[in-house]
Amino acid sequence: MNNEIVIRELKSINIEGGYVIDGFPYAGLANAIATESLINTTSQFELAGVLDSELFPPISIIRDEIPGFPARIFVNEQLKVAVFSSYLTPHESLHREVAKTILKWANDHKCSLIVSSSAVKTEEKPFVIGVATTPETKKRLADADIPVLKNGTVPGIPGILLNEGSITKTNVIVLLYKGQETGPDFRAGAEICMAMAKLVPGAACDLRTLMSEAENVEQQMKQAEEEAGPLRDAIYG
Repeated sequence: MNNEIVIRELKSINIEGGYVIDGFPYAGLANAIATESLINTTSQFELAGVLDSELFPPISIIRDEIPGFPARIFVNEQLKVAVFSSYLTPHESLHREVAKTILKWANDHKCSLIVSSSAVKTEEKPFVIGVATTPETKKRLADADIPVLKNGTVPGIPGILLNEGSITKTNVIVLLYKGQETGPDFRAGAEICMAMAKLVPGAACDLRTLMSEAENVEQQMKQAEEEAGPLRDAIYG
């Protein structure tokens, strides 16, 4: 079965010099919640494309009476920001392909920075730290008062983004937050959203609105994951 991921753009997109945010869920839902909340609390984001693959579960996500693909691209041309948003966690076999698809799309659209996030198990403060691929992105972290991770491991889609970005000199930042065994992901999602807003000029997160919205988004995503479970099992066995 072909594991190629196809992007179908629904409108012309001009975000040259702008930003791409990876919102695929990985190791919990915090990353997806953060990006979904960013879309909902920053105005003028429009659906601009969808992602599809033979290895994605065949499912339609209905929101506000409108059916849609589970993996989508939202664009704010005024801020020059594109968000890859997904209600479903891609299978581990697709992580490399997802990361390379994001990198290629960002390069094709001449974007200046890719931002992703992942959980780490640590009791150290602060709650959010970062990893960067270039001197320019390290400076961005410093300017945003986000400490840099010195040693550690970043798995999955964010890890591939860092590896590929490092060897191709592509500007990539991965925000790392404290993972937890139990409890809701929406609080971590809110922290990540606030950190992303520091890195992307013009992006904003109203904390009070974000917390209530993020909790709702988490519930919707968990429901989508539950309903997609049998379909995913049929594909991967």
